[in-house]
Amino acid sequence: MKKLSDKDLDLSNANRGVWLVKVPKYIAERWESGNTAKDVGKLKIKRVQGQKPQVSFSLEESLTKAMPENKEIEQKTSIPQDHTFMVSANANQTLAVFSCTTGEPTDDTPAPVKLSLEGKVVQRAECRPINDKNYMILKQDAIRRAIKPKNTTISIKAPVNAYKPISNHASNIAHEKAKKNEGKKSRDDKDQVMEMLFALFEKHQYYKINDLVKATKQPVPYLKQILNEICDYNVKNPHRNMWELKAEYRHYKKTEEEKAEEKEEKMDSDDSD
Repeated sequence: MKKLSDKDLDLSNANRGVWLVKVPKYIAERWESGNTAKDVGKLKIKRVQGQKPQVSFSLEESLTKAMPENKEIEQKTSIPQDHTFMVSANANQTLAVFSCTTGEPTDDTPAPVKLSLEGKVVQRAECRPINDKNYMILKQDAIRRAIKPKNTTISIKAPVNAYKPISNHASNIAHEKAKKNEGKKSRDDKDQVMEMLFALFEKHQYYKINDLVKATKQPVPYLKQILNEICDYNVKNPHRNMWELKAEYRHYKKTEEEKAEEKEEKMDSDDSD
């Protein structure tokens, strides 16, 4: 996403007043489920002189019906249609509403990110249902679902075969096929195997038997027989269970530090002469 700067904020609606409304969970679920119509409800404000304005909200009738097939909502029964607003001033806090719009990322020329200030919160309200018969049914259903145990025990008349045994699994079949295609490993000439081993030990000083078997493609007993002649088997850490060449077969390249030490020793011997 493109990084926003101070100049990317749209302030054209900065002076507009907006309401911050808290709605019940069952209404929010209906709105967010994607089954909302163009109009989600009607808001009525009744003004009486000398009294606070009375605000009521009527939910769209199509959203109040039971939705047992909808998996996105928790309250699948019918919900109340009429609600009241408990309005309070927003004097102690400064709140604002922002919106962010972006273009489709899959487009060849996606629209730039746009961050807008939609307005300043001037009223806070809480949407509450009217305590009628529909609301009582709603609360009873919510209480039943809350106390209903998640795991239940049922009696069955016949055994249920949840798992059917398989005589031979696909992984075993694939393994046997790979072994058959590879065939029985044949022994190569001993001198040829030793040359391969010396070449490997020029790259690394220590090897595990599995790595040597993969590299030489020789049977394990035959390979161990040759290794016992030219290698030592480490039984202590840090190279436990690993093979390395015997001292008489080692001819590793000297490191720069070893070369420098030999050079210093030679200079000291020349000076003493």
